[in-house]
Amino acid sequence: MEGSLTNRSVIITGAAGGIGRAAALLFAKAGARLTLTDRDAARGQETIDQVMRASGSAHFLSGDISSEPFVEKVVNSAVESFGRLDCAFNNAGIISDLSEPVGNFSLAEWERVIRINLTSIFLCMKHEVRAMLQTGGGAIVNTSSALGQVAQYNMPAYCASKAGILGLTRATALDYATKNIRVNAIMPGVIETPMTREGVFVKVPGLEEILLAQHPIGRFGRPAEVANVALFLCSDAASYVTGHALAVDGANMAI
Repeated sequence: MEGSLTNRSVIITGAAGGIGRAAALLFAKAGARLTLTDRDAARGQETIDQVMRASGSAHFLSGDISSEPFVEKVVNSAVESFGRLDCAFNNAGIISDLSEPVGNFSLAEWERVIRINLTSIFLCMKHEVRAMLQTGGGAIVNTSSALGQVAQYNMPAYCASKAGILGLTRATALDYATKNIRVNAIMPGVIETPMTREGVFVKVPGLEEILLAQHPIGRFGRPAEVANVALFLCSDAASYVTGHALAVDGANMAI
């Protein structure tokens, strides 16, 4: 089947919860063999346990995805465990702890958000494409955001990092278009995840209602709805799709 990932080796970053966990479960059901990573080892093990209960094949590595030695370790582990790397869903990311306009934004927080959200994608793709070239190609999907294309108040580092992912995705798609490596991005709107609940709604009273009004569909997204799009883009059903940024945002950017 075109949407199947049977026996394909897949890396998923940010797999301890939210979109990453939903993707791990969905990709496992599609037959993928998974290399999962996240900085949260305990919740990452919970994801592994759920994948195993669903008769999936997976292993987990805990570490800093913005560290090049760790990224190399993850890619090497996928190749050593499954003989190759076919797909990657580079999904790890954070929301800034600082809600301020650029004039009040600290350099330390700027560098932290850019490093984790954008530099990590560069490092992942750098080593993923090297592995994919050894076995004839593959597919990469990067998680950007609707805020990579539009903006929100007091989020300069997050918006910049997510916009950077879109540019990096398109540039890499061009560079490897003749090498049978497809590279695409997903732009989620607000998705109901622990990071959203704990890192956004709790910290800013009233923000949940404001953001909900910006999603014409009338609700926030579910992690599985983003994971389904990632699965499609990794699969042969999207064989002619590369260099594209696909919105999964309940018409947020249509306003």
